[in-house]
Amino acid sequence: MHNNKYKVFNRDMMKYLALTAMFIGHMIAWINLMDHPDNSLALYELPTVLLIISGLALFCPPVMFFFIADGYKYTRDRKKYALRLLIFACISQPFDWLIFQPIMGWRTTNVIFTLFFGLLSIIALESDLKLWKRVLLVILCIGSTVLLRSDWMIFGVLFILLLHIFRDRPKARFTTYSLLILLHTSMNLFSLGKVQTFKLILYMFVALTAFMAAYFCMTTFYNGKKGRHPNFAKWFFYGFFPAHYLIIYIVKMLTDR
Repeated sequence: MHNNKYKVFNRDMMKYLALTAMFIGHMIAWINLMDHPDNSLALYELPTVLLIISGLALFCPPVMFFFIADGYKYTRDRKKYALRLLIFACISQPFDWLIFQPIMGWRTTNVIFTLFFGLLSIIALESDLKLWKRVLLVILCIGSTVLLRSDWMIFGVLFILLLHIFRDRPKARFTTYSLLILLHTSMNLFSLGKVQTFKLILYMFVALTAFMAAYFCMTTFYNGKKGRHPNFAKWFFYGFFPAHYLIIYIVKMLTDR
C-alpha cells in the first residue's frame, strides 16, 4: 500500500502525456522523412538534439498497448470497443497516406489497425474455443498486421498479448516486455554501416529509454483511475490521432513556401 503515493497519473494524464510525446516526435521525424522521400533512413541525418527528441515519440506506443490490455478488462462492451478501433483506424488511414504515400506508397497502414488486432487477439485467447482454435486465431491476428503492413505489425500484437497474459505477474511481465523491447530495438542494427554509427546507437538508446519510461509510468505511476473528463479524453485521443497527421502535413506545406 505504501507504493500508492507514487501513483499520481490518472488515465487522462497518461493519454495526454503519450499524445504530446507522439506529436512532437512525429512532427520532427515525419517532416524530415517528407523532405527526403527517397531515403527511408533520413531520420539518422537529423541533428543530434532533434534525433533524440524524435525518439521520445516511442514513449507513446507502449502506453497504447497497455491501454488496450487494460481496456479489455474494464470495457463494458468489448465488441463495441473493437468496432470503435476499426472505425477510427479506417478514418485515420487517408491522413496516414498524406504523410507516407509519397515515401512508401500505398502499402502501409496506421497503428490503430495493430491495436484493433491486438484486442481481437486477447478476445480470441480468452474465448471458450478449443486451444488450437484460439492459437490459430491469434496467429491470424498477427498475420493480418503483416498483410496490412500496419505500424508496429507483429510486435504490437505481441506486446498487447503479453501485457494481458502477465497482468498479475509483474516479474514475468517486466521480463517479457524487456525481451520484446530488446528484440524490436535490435532490428535497427540492420541499418549498421548505412548510417552514422554514433547516431544509430544513440537512437537505439533513446528508444530503449522511452520504452522503459512508458513501462514504469504505467506500472508505477499510473493509478488506474479515470480523469475528470474520461469521455472527452477518449474521443480527443481518437480525433487527435488522424488530426495530428493533418497538422504535420499542413505545417510541411506551409514551411515549403
